[in-house]
Amino acid sequence: MIQFPVMKKNATIGITAPSSGVPEDLHDILKSAIGRMEQKGYSFKIGETAWTDDKARSASAEKRAVELKEMLADETVDMIIPPWGGELLIEMLEHMNFNNMPAKWMMGYSDTSTLLLAITLNTGIATAHGTNLIDLRGEESDATTAMWEIVLSTEKGEAVTQHSSKCYQKEWDFENPTPHIFNLSEETHWQTVSGQSVRAEGRLLGGCIDTIRHLIGTPYGNVQKFREKYIPDEPVIWYLENCEMSTTDLRRSLVQMKLAGWFKNVSAIMFGRSPANMPVENYMAEDVYKALSEELDVPIAYDIDCGHMPPQITFINGAYAKVIVKNGHGTVLQRFS
Repeated sequence: MIQFPVMKKNATIGITAPSSGVPEDLHDILKSAIGRMEQKGYSFKIGETAWTDDKARSASAEKRAVELKEMLADETVDMIIPPWGGELLIEMLEHMNFNNMPAKWMMGYSDTSTLLLAITLNTGIATAHGTNLIDLRGEESDATTAMWEIVLSTEKGEAVTQHSSKCYQKEWDFENPTPHIFNLSEETHWQTVSGQSVRAEGRLLGGCIDTIRHLIGTPYGNVQKFREKYIPDEPVIWYLENCEMSTTDLRRSLVQMKLAGWFKNVSAIMFGRSPANMPVENYMAEDVYKALSEELDVPIAYDIDCGHMPPQITFINGAYAKVIVKNGHGTVLQRFS
């Protein structure tokens, strides 16, 4: 059975950096995010790793793991949100103890999703693929991003519904943030391989495919064991987003996931908008999606609100979801049971 944490009012948030920390010249934006959240009633416990970054990591793998474990064990810390993702989170997994891990919400995306998926697969504790802490520094949040609080406050046995955004951000403009940080300039349009509407149900699993693919073959990426222990006989809906890969690298990664059994009993796959998906010759992302849909005989939706072209829906690893994609719009109902 999946364990669902509950975010209490005026929660204390632990900030630790299991991947990249915030370099000194960007400390102001982390301070800004903390200040904005404190205005909303949150309090913080901030680890040393949040403020340091060198050689593509916040600290040594051991230090990152120790700090995270301390925050998990600290009863005054209610939930954990890293500043952002990074590159080398996978280094610290072998230093974690997934046995008897306290059930606390952990939220983020990009490389943070490596840790989120590993936690859910190894403990049955739900984790939240959603906004980074840094992106909560605005005067307000757009309607899609703002749903993270409602989603994480959902009680066990209850359900929460989210809808596709109206507009998304095509490119980052760090010098000119809007009151809600993102420059939402492009009209959102969820698409499907078939061109027809899609309806699917199943347990959600996913993250940034660039990084979670490296869990395959390790003790931290045993999807089959997770299925047998926590969601026997239930279908899975995968949500995936590509940060930096070409279309051929994406294809290789998806085939590896298929051969590793990650797509057994899958009811649908959803792909986030991507700043990458660089074509190789005339091999396009749509070709990748079409081939996978035909091989698995499952519906595939793409250009959904997930990943490095925000905003994004808060997807809960382990939640039972009902997804509808129709006429360019998407609806995601997640039940915490």
